[in-house]
Amino acid sequence: MKELSMTKKLTTIGVMAALSVILVALVHFPILPGAAFLEYDPADVPIFLCTFLLGPLCGFILTVVVSIVQGFTVSASGGIIGVIMHIFATGAFVWTAGLIYKHNRTKKSAVIALIAGILVMTATMCLWNVIFTPIYMGTPRKAIIAMLPTAIIPFNLLKSGINSVVTFLLYKKLSNIVFRNNKAQSK
Repeated sequence: MKELSMTKKLTTIGVMAALSVILVALVHFPILPGAAFLEYDPADVPIFLCTFLLGPLCGFILTVVVSIVQGFTVSASGGIIGVIMHIFATGAFVWTAGLIYKHNRTKKSAVIALIAGILVMTATMCLWNVIFTPIYMGTPRKAIIAMLPTAIIPFNLLKSGINSVVTFLLYKKLSNIVFRNNKAQSK
């Protein structure tokens, strides 16, 4: 696979950032009864796609940029804690899945990378929810710990799982478009 030019990488990151912000603005809803503050959104799909296309570093840079833009615009209610938690959650996924997929770019490796990303993101969010959610919600830490098996773990498994399936279904088509156009430009 031929390396993309810096211009094409930056353009891809910019398009994916815009798409991520648009997705979180248009699609977000609670998916677990009793935990309405935990909302599903597909905003990580462009980040996951970018990670598979361009590698974990580009995916992480995109994560930071998108987290800041979302945190001060369409997801402003989460404030700085929301920004930090998004960076930690998506960043954990991006580094895990991105490093696995970078070393072996096959369908099987993609599945392994996505599953590993889901598990690491979920474990990471258990820790960060116990640390940050009591501050954000003004809730006792014991209450958050009690929510781990009933809300926080299922939510993170569902959200990252849905976003991973969508990523898996879209990635090859997007990859063919990005790298086919790259081949045509390099001739």
